[in-house]
Amino acid sequence: MKAIGLPILAASLLATSSLALEPITIKGSKFFHADGSQYFMKGIAYQRSPFDPLLDKKQCQLDADLMKQLGANAIRVYHVDPDGNHDDCMKIFEDIGVYAFIDLDTFHTYIEQDGPPHWNETQLTEYTKVLDNLAGYSNLGGVFVGNEIITRSNGSFAAPYIKAAVRDIKAYMEEKKFARKIPTGYSAADIAELRPNLQNYLACGDDSSVNVDFFGLNAYEWCGEATDYHVSGYDMLNKNATDYPVPIFFSETGCNVPTPRDFKDQFAIFGPEMRDVWSGAIIYEWIQEDNNYGLVDYGRADPKTAIGGDTWARGGKPTPLPDFTVLKSVWSSVTPSGISKDKYTSTNGPISCPASTSGIWNVDPTSALPTLGQTAVFAEASGDPVERDSTATTSTGAPAETSRPNSAGKVVVVLNSCFMAAVLAVAVLL
Repeated sequence: MKAIGLPILAASLLATSSLALEPITIKGSKFFHADGSQYFMKGIAYQRSPFDPLLDKKQCQLDADLMKQLGANAIRVYHVDPDGNHDDCMKIFEDIGVYAFIDLDTFHTYIEQDGPPHWNETQLTEYTKVLDNLAGYSNLGGVFVGNEIITRSNGSFAAPYIKAAVRDIKAYMEEKKFARKIPTGYSAADIAELRPNLQNYLACGDDSSVNVDFFGLNAYEWCGEATDYHVSGYDMLNKNATDYPVPIFFSETGCNVPTPRDFKDQFAIFGPEMRDVWSGAIIYEWIQEDNNYGLVDYGRADPKTAIGGDTWARGGKPTPLPDFTVLKSVWSSVTPSGISKDKYTSTNGPISCPASTSGIWNVDPTSALPTLGQTAVFAEASGDPVERDSTATTSTGAPAETSRPNSAGKVVVVLNSCFMAAVLAVAVLL
């Protein structure tokens, strides 16, 4: 593990002293503002730039002005530059009351479902670089150790590596004596066969040092006027989360079939059906791309300067699309009051770890978590439950180069081979 460098620490202290928005806190299964009022997330997936959208002060200001009109109070950013200066953009978003939820992984350090799964010193070091860079900002709402690592029903064997990452990130903050412990969680793909085993596994037992502080679900089940609370399956999502001991929210949502979207799921999420259990939602996504999930449009990219065949501009003056107008109207109509922190007593005690079930949940709840540097054995990667040897040692080298399933639930940026070749070519020239 690496120490916090003095320049980073100094920048963190400076950022903390200049910000007025106080950190949100967690009590039981809910988020709270500093004044004790409950925090409900109205968030936007904000990955305008493939590698870091929080470096361009002018662009952040243009986007923040519109997000304020929209009523957003959170952004989710999937990739940031651990060496970049985020003071300006974090301050701009702080000024409009927006908390940032940041993924710690990079395109080369995410925990793989296949390959097989591993968690090593190289990955941890890169995760902590991102954490060190952002920890000083009081509007850092939380960090994700991964996004959609498990993408198929028989991929549960990767779950212990997610939990091992949570354990080591929390241990790092403890070792380095962080001024506050940054909430740490995971964002899951919505795989029906794994519900609710995965969310329960990541928060089961009474050892908070290894459990997630929050759980995010990427769900795209509520589609169009023909869908409702029951048809979408939201009723079952709510039932499965009723006794969850930590905050749970939609870390991506916003089905775009048909278009324009009506966002009627927000009435359920923030309404009497779900607001006692769920802490809000992050809408996918801010920027218009070929996937047609955008709330704003920067226009088409100049084909002479576009990299990797990207046809959409990734910056400039944002023009609201019809979905923006609809979401603005919906969010202005849903204002859940929640419960005050001093009147809230969590009744959700520790939950049991799901039992291993062949072909459904291939994780033995009695097995030790992987040690730092451990790689899944062949049987485990094949989907068979195994007895994990906590003393095993394996290579701690960098993870193998593989193509990532999605950098976000519906592909934030398609990094095809041409794009990566261009990036590598630039790197060689530098």
